Amino acid sequence: MSLQPHDFSVIPAETVRVAKAAFPKGNLYLTLRDELGVIYQDSRFAHLFGSGRGRPAESPGSLALVSVLQFVEDKSDRQAAEAVSGRIDWKYLLGLALDDPGFDYTLLHEFRQRLLKNSAEQQLLDSLLELLKAKKLIKARGKQRTDSTHVLAAIRNLNRLECVAETMRHALDSLAVVVPDWLRVQVPVEWFDRYSKPFTQWRLPKTQSKREAFAEVVGQDGYQLWQMIERSDDGEWLRRIPAVETLRQVWMQHYYVDQDQIRWRNKDTIPPAAQRIISPYDTQARNSVKRNTQWNGYKVHLSESCEADQPMLITNVETTPSTTQDVEVTATIHQHLDEKGLLPAQHLLDAGYVDVGELLEGQEKYGIDLIGPMHPDATWQARAGKGFDVACFAIDWDNQWVVCPQGRTSVKWYPNRNKHGEPLIQVRFAKSDCLACAVRADCTHSKAGPRSLSFFPKQKHLALQQARQRQKTEDFKEAYASRAGVEGTISQGTRRCGLRRSRYVGLAKTHLQHIFTAVAINLVRLADWFDETPRAQTRQSRFSALAVAA
Repeated sequence: MSLQPHDFSVIPAETVRVAKAAFPKGNLYLTLRDELGVIYQDSRFAHLFGSGRGRPAESPGSLALVSVLQFVEDKSDRQAAEAVSGRIDWKYLLGLALDDPGFDYTLLHEFRQRLLKNSAEQQLLDSLLELLKAKKLIKARGKQRTDSTHVLAAIRNLNRLECVAETMRHALDSLAVVVPDWLRVQVPVEWFDRYSKPFTQWRLPKTQSKREAFAEVVGQDGYQLWQMIERSDDGEWLRRIPAVETLRQVWMQHYYVDQDQIRWRNKDTIPPAAQRIISPYDTQARNSVKRNTQWNGYKVHLSESCEADQPMLITNVETTPSTTQDVEVTATIHQHLDEKGLLPAQHLLDAGYVDVGELLEGQEKYGIDLIGPMHPDATWQARAGKGFDVACFAIDWDNQWVVCPQGRTSVKWYPNRNKHGEPLIQVRFAKSDCLACAVRADCTHSKAGPRSLSFFPKQKHLALQQARQRQKTEDFKEAYASRAGVEGTISQGTRRCGLRRSRYVGLAKTHLQHIFTAVAINLVRLADWFDETPRAQTRQSRFSALAVAA
């Protein structure tokens, strides 16, 4: 397929006349076309298509925009293609003639595949942001905010037994497609009955002992299948079949070999959630728990501008496995915003994204002021309110000693590391000083030992203490209050575009869905901005309003 350039910069006169007559008071799509013109140029996606001979491709700029409109209105591929051929407002936005027949809906799936194959999904958001920067609707060095939410993978929740049984069934189904004749000869007859139907709770044994016995039967079957593949003349390439490789990984996670017997691992010896495959049909989804929410899937991180005099627009989207901690994504967000030329001066984040390392890197590498609550000192002295935590001690960095609130000087200073491998400094006071101290009960719970302290090296320690003091000020609280608005963006994405449910299987496809969602939300917000639609205020129940009135 070769790309034939299309020029949609001028809307056919008949389309303009009919659209303006049909929507005299304005319309989302008419407003966007009048204010922004052509949103996606074909040239932006030219590298997705071959330059040789072949049938002309449908305009990639149009396919990109239609893909976004699917999420604006929550439409399927078929419904979106029908809207292109039958909706006047869609034709106006796309710059099509009224009699344009549109295109076959399967082209939308093909276009998504081309985006993923060429890692071009980010261009959907970046192209719009570049257009908006040129029109001065978004700027760098302003204020932005970020938050995350859970995303359910497009898979059925499986327990451990269902997972291994479905993995075996999935491997057999895949081999039945690739090498049906070989498989028919190799497998035992009882496998056709055991693995012919999906595994659900009603098909599994009810008692714990019988379930464990069945798990070992499935384990032995999987091990036997792997040996068949190993002995096969085509074993090398059969092992490369994704479902067969998934079988190998799942068996390593749930079984072990004991004297040539396959044994079922207990729950204490299986790998951690970040490594464990939870479904053979989406090997990148992970199980995670956050407070009272447990889910199988991913996380999405949305960053948006929050200037009072400009539209609030999503500037960056990150999709990660559900087990990835928010703080691990902070540096990636800043890197991608830097690549877009949209780094903020202030970045409003919740506590999950902020630690002292990210605080310093944001300041030194990107010139960003991270505004977010730092985790408090977790020692019992800090939590007690009257104990002597590390902030009560005077540190002499040059002489490498610490003076306690009672004027005693430490006797040992040595480097160490915490459980995450980060450098720490540990100090210890003299046992004789501590045992004779009148306020010992507020300093240590040790019956006979001296007080010891652990803290970061100088730069990190000072930055941490400064941040903890800063977040107690009224200026910090006033600035941080703006972060709460990002939760409305997550709500809008969830209610309008299905943000929390993946339409597709796999991390890359789920991320593409989130890019489409971000662009869709931006277009809706831009239309409201151009039409001067006032921003909605936080709703207040009549009962809570009584307290305000009182």
